[in-house]
Amino acid sequence: MTDLHFAIFGNVYQPKKSSSVQKLLSILSEQQAHIAIDDMFYAYLRDKQQIALPETATIIHGDDFTADFAVSMGGDGTFLETARRVGNKQIPILGVNMGRLGFLADVAADELETIIAQIAEGDYSTEERVVLQLEYDRGQPIGSPYALNEVAVLKRDLSAMISIRVDVNGEYLTTYQADGLIINTPTGSTGYALSVGGPIMQPGSRILGLVPVAPHSLNVRPVTVTDDTVVSLTVSSRSHQFLVSIDGRSEKCSEDVRLTIRRAPHSIIVLKRPNQSFFRTIRNKLWWGADSRE
Repeated sequence: MTDLHFAIFGNVYQPKKSSSVQKLLSILSEQQAHIAIDDMFYAYLRDKQQIALPETATIIHGDDFTADFAVSMGGDGTFLETARRVGNKQIPILGVNMGRLGFLADVAADELETIIAQIAEGDYSTEERVVLQLEYDRGQPIGSPYALNEVAVLKRDLSAMISIRVDVNGEYLTTYQADGLIINTPTGSTGYALSVGGPIMQPGSRILGLVPVAPHSLNVRPVTVTDDTVVSLTVSSRSHQFLVSIDGRSEKCSEDVRLTIRRAPHSIIVLKRPNQSFFRTIRNKLWWGADSRE
């Protein structure tokens, strides 16, 4: 395993979970793996947690790094940030759950020794996850334009709805009067989209969801389209502005800007344990299909 390189990213808001990080570093050091740690996470572990870091560990600055595997230590939000940093590098990401629910970060801390051993033996699989790309017809998004979960347009003020015209591959679909609209990948179908009534999508199903948020009509329902579809949005608002959320990172946008969402030219690779099942995960995490009468 001495030839394997691991890039580690982590949540800096969970001090009580530092023992999991220590365990990972100890396992990797014992295996003589090469370790690189995100600079903010490195400073947090050294200064706030007083963790003795491996002397041979290198520090990751920005997106300039290479690795055989990336490890996300936190919850799904940390995994999404790790995916943003990995970008188009095609590095498999292992999500270690240090939060609560954890769909993307679904490896428990007490499984670390087993999963690292499986990685060393090549006993794992990967899944390719579709990424969305957001484009503006004027200017460009402030941060990264890529989303693993979803791109959402949302109202800014407390009361007034926004009007969202949707064109699919250049053909008019409908105009939503709603608090917002979510365009989600299968990966994002168990996140924000699910909470507002969107369908659960199996990873790899090659579809996208268009899920309205609090639509002002009883006959508006979520729609799925193939993931090679180009979705264009034109938004009007009483305040002449609205919010654009890219995997939870929000920015203001003027209503005279037209948005285009399409499949990105790259994907994200998720590392999976042997015999891991998506349907088992949603049964365990969501109690999906559970009947309290039984």
